[in-house]
Amino acid sequence: MAHRALAHKSTDDVAVAVDDLKAGEELTIQSLEGGKAHKVKLLEDVPLGHKIALKDMPEGHVVIEYGEKVGRMTQPVRKGGYVHVHNLRTLRWDYGKAKAQSAKPRAKGGR
Repeated sequence: MAHRALAHKSTDDVAVAVDDLKAGEELTIQSLEGGKAHKVKLLEDVPLGHKIALKDMPEGHVVIEYGEKVGRMTQPVRKGGYVHVHNLRTLRWDYGKAKAQSAKPRAKGGR
């Protein structure tokens, strides 16, 4: 059976299309490490090399790919939706933000 999309880990939130995919296609997506397959019906076209949501994800959800945190949803996406820069922001630019925020001196009350 030829794979149309693959996930790196069974716990990933997204899979990668290994061919150009069309809305309405029903896929059984395996992970490279084995485990339970994901059954997904595509909600929109997904180009080769791009991501497919393996579950519903709300805005702000931290997306897992390769078993690692790779980005944060800027818009909600439904299972089978196309995940790309229009609805996902890399965490690369968040690196060190939390540390910098905690290091800022707190404003003192009063005048």
